[in-house]
Amino acid sequence: MTEQTLSPNITAAPSTHCATCSIYNNAQLVKLGVDASGYDYVVALAGNPNTGKSTVFNALTGLRQHTGNWSGKTVARAEGGFRFRDQRYKLLDLPGTYSLLSTSTDEEVARDFLLFGRPDVTVVVLDATRLERNLNLALQVLAITDRVVIAVNLIDEAQRHGMTLDVRSLTRDLGVPVVPMAARRGQGIPELLAAIAEVASGAYLTRPRRLPLRDPSVEQAVSALVPQIEAAFPGLPNVRWVALRLIDGDASITQAVRDGTLGALAPTMALA
Repeated sequence: MTEQTLSPNITAAPSTHCATCSIYNNAQLVKLGVDASGYDYVVALAGNPNTGKSTVFNALTGLRQHTGNWSGKTVARAEGGFRFRDQRYKLLDLPGTYSLLSTSTDEEVARDFLLFGRPDVTVVVLDATRLERNLNLALQVLAITDRVVIAVNLIDEAQRHGMTLDVRSLTRDLGVPVVPMAARRGQGIPELLAAIAEVASGAYLTRPRRLPLRDPSVEQAVSALVPQIEAAFPGLPNVRWVALRLIDGDASITQAVRDGTLGALAPTMALA
């Protein structure tokens, strides 16, 4: 897959919604703004900078500004709510990041929330014109959680550059729903809502693609380290991923193990 030619076929969101199809009924979406109380599900928005993540957030919640900072951080945080199919969702816009390998405060906040906060659904917003580059983050998120929806935004820009996208093939290859979007035009929003609802409820059983370790010695080291981490931090989610980060020398994870705070790294849900 290259950035120049993604596929000879394109599957885009319908430009005209079917009046009898419930997933295309925008009346089912109620934008709740800053009111995210009494929620049934937590949804995280992740993605590289400049992928249109904030546009998706605004379209779902009706907000157009950040509402606070992450607890203990100077990183801006946007949080809002929406209701769809009689379920309430709290939506958190994670800092834009190219990786979850924690080389910056933004990356650390995004990684810790996905790793330890365990949102019910993570929507990874990709730029259709830079899909190959953006997929790096998507694969990292898929290594952490099964409950993922891929939103390929800026599909209109990709078309203008002669690029096309085979949504069915990408869905099959990644093992999670893939939704083509032009969020600033509202295109793909109904389909995204339906995908979020189905993954959150378990109606859509994802089978995320996870890249195998190529080095047997690394797999052996992970297998030896996992039970030690589980014994030191009972109930810790994503222990295998933590083990990989320790082997890779992740400074913040290593320090959290040393000072015993690894289990408390999940950012608080309350606004600072």
